Amino acid sequence: MVEAALKNQLRTLREHQGLSQEQLGEILGVSRQTINAIENERYDPSLPLAFKIARQFKRKIEDIFNAEG
Repeated sequence: MVEAALKNQLRTLREHQGLSQEQLGEILGVSRQTINAIENERYDPSLPLAFKIARQFKRKIEDIFNAEG
C-alpha cells in the first residue's frame, strides 16, 4: 500500500514571497522538479529539507506540512 504524500502549504508560501520554483530550489539546494513534486504532493521532503523549508518561511514544520488522513 502506497501512502499519500503530506499535504502542504509550500506553493502558497513560495508565491507569497514572490519566488519561482527555480528560485526556491536554488535557495534550498534542490531542483525545480523537487519543488514541483513537493507542491503537487507527489514527494515528501527529507527531514533536513523540511527544516530548510521551515526556516526559509519562518514557520514550524507542522505549519507547512500536514499528514492528513
